[in-house]
Amino acid sequence: MSAPFNALSAAPVNGHWHHGRPVERDLGPDVAVVRQIRREVAERLTKASRVREAATNTPMPTEEREALTRRLISEALDAYATAEMQAGRPPLRPQVESRVARTVADTLLGAGGLQPWLNNPEVEEIVANGCDQVFVRFSDARHERVEPIADSDAEMVDLIRMLAARTGNDERRWDRAAPLLNLQLADGSRLNAVLDVVRRPSLSIRRHRYLTMTLPELVELGAIDTALSELFGAAVRSRLNTIVGGPTGAGKTTFLRGLASAIPARERLVTIEDTYELGFDHDRAAHPNVVAMQARDANVEGEGAVDMAALFRNALRMVPSRVFVGEVRGHEVVPLLNAMSQGNDGSMSTIHASSSAGVFRKLVLYAAAAPERLDPATTNLHIAEGLHLVVQLRLTDTGRRFVTSVREVVDADGLQVASNEIFRPGPNEHAVPGAPPSTALMDRLAFHGFDPTLLQRRAGWWDSTGRAARTGDGGGWPR
Repeated sequence: MSAPFNALSAAPVNGHWHHGRPVERDLGPDVAVVRQIRREVAERLTKASRVREAATNTPMPTEEREALTRRLISEALDAYATAEMQAGRPPLRPQVESRVARTVADTLLGAGGLQPWLNNPEVEEIVANGCDQVFVRFSDARHERVEPIADSDAEMVDLIRMLAARTGNDERRWDRAAPLLNLQLADGSRLNAVLDVVRRPSLSIRRHRYLTMTLPELVELGAIDTALSELFGAAVRSRLNTIVGGPTGAGKTTFLRGLASAIPARERLVTIEDTYELGFDHDRAAHPNVVAMQARDANVEGEGAVDMAALFRNALRMVPSRVFVGEVRGHEVVPLLNAMSQGNDGSMSTIHASSSAGVFRKLVLYAAAAPERLDPATTNLHIAEGLHLVVQLRLTDTGRRFVTSVREVVDADGLQVASNEIFRPGPNEHAVPGAPPSTALMDRLAFHGFDPTLLQRRAGWWDSTGRAARTGDGGGWPR
């Protein structure tokens, strides 16, 4: 049963949360002043942005926006001081005025009304249907409706455009001609926004609580047992091509980071994503030689688009030790399967699928829709020739995430891929040993350090409660 929705339940974190709502910190009676100045500046900033965009057909540059914001804050505080003195009241003390200015600037130049939730380590998802219908999902699966992230939909749109302008080296348009936006925020969160084709602007943010991950850490979190940890480590060292499947929010990206932690630091990695998310290039200690590539949409003139399939073909010319595709969801499936079947072993990817067997069907569907229009039999031959392992993740109603199935790809026979489910869902949905691996796979894993006796249930497997027997932890990790 899903966790109950609660619009007013308390979520205290460091004293800055009350009834599920963020509040300004350390301002005491100045909270009202902060809100007034923030509202006035946001309105003027939004209006100025609209005027500039109408005149130039381009969003306001980040540097210009920051300078304008600080000038508007100063003007608003001067006007407030004048109004207070005319009313016979003393103006703000200099230190209080500086604090108000800093708080307003941090809000408007940070992530606005989103910033408190981005600062909360327990928040996993933030969604907004317009500026005032805002919902937050926490790591314990609680859902809460919280205060507006902006004072108007126009201000919300301006905030999102500001975040898009800060993403760095790529052009991320968001307007009537390009109403769909995907980008990675500075903290690694993934943002999606929709404009104009919806009644009100829509925002969805998925946060990654673990920007780095290792196999031992996955064991500690209860996502895998020590036996699976050893198996995955040997699989990575033996360069098995692997696809990780699971539903939305199951932690596929986090799990891929865990697998990648077993790759020797000397190897050259190339990652391909539609939106930066894997972040291997931010962990230089573990992965010093990484090239991170991101697909690009067309510009205003309809030129310059680079899709993931094109990036993948180029990646194979970059002398990679391994290629990672953040998520297979379309045409890139054909070059991925071609690479796997042509000797680029050790490649990994993720895919949305409801079961480990369903991964094969998804690959067939994507390949049929690709420009190459591969028929199912041909796709299955590619799968049998190049793919070695499929790992399936489970997401429970309580927000726990863990491995539930592992399949070894054996062969293909026309419309079917033959596979061994070497780990299958047990009574608690956690993966338990199933069909024995093929002799070829077992020999390959053993050569790279895997102990076959770990496949015996007594060797540190899940206990009857679904806990990892060697960890004392239960059930899997929050994303």
